[in-house]
Amino acid sequence: MHNPLANSHLHSKPYAAGFSVPVRELHAGHRAEILRHLLLLNDEDRRLRFGTQTPDEVIRHYVEHLNFNRDTVFGSFDSQLNLIAMAHLAYLPKVKGKPQAAEFGVSVLPNGRGQGIGTALLGRASVHSRNTRIEILFVHCLANNRAMMHLAQKAGMRVEYAYGDADAYLTLPPANPGTIVEEAAKEQWADFDYAVKENFKRSNDAWSWFLGKPVVRPT
Repeated sequence: MHNPLANSHLHSKPYAAGFSVPVRELHAGHRAEILRHLLLLNDEDRRLRFGTQTPDEVIRHYVEHLNFNRDTVFGSFDSQLNLIAMAHLAYLPKVKGKPQAAEFGVSVLPNGRGQGIGTALLGRASVHSRNTRIEILFVHCLANNRAMMHLAQKAGMRVEYAYGDADAYLTLPPANPGTIVEEAAKEQWADFDYAVKENFKRSNDAWSWFLGKPVVRPT
């Protein structure tokens, strides 16, 4: 991995996303959902997400060792409360005299792609980074990860290529009252959306049991 602080002079406009895609902050109680999500990725998706071939046991080790006290994990749930996408915001060690940086990694299941979910996850991570005094948001991936490169460039990140890898950087301005309110509002919206989906799922499950047949849920 290249040093993400080596290009800390790069500046980009802060990235923001709307409220159309609810994004929740995940915690240790979501490990099972996170593991299920990652295990559903096929071999190519795993290679693009982690930069190498990633068998099930490596994914299990990764999920078991997620540190929710140090890093931040975000997720987006579909109508059946399946974790359809997740993002890991990993805080890099502080280097004296260098700006504080965090690395962003994301995965979206095939049936969730093309809906702006990756964009929403990156937008949420950008706002959270600003509110936690991160100065540089950093992405490292394979150069042929077209989806990640498109997402980075769409966000205005500066992309550099070297030896089959790609690094993207976004220099973030400091937090302000607006970013604090924005993050709180997005979290409330995501919690409300999840509660609505949960109630709808319970209602459908009850009717399914009562009628003795499954009730089709909207996607």
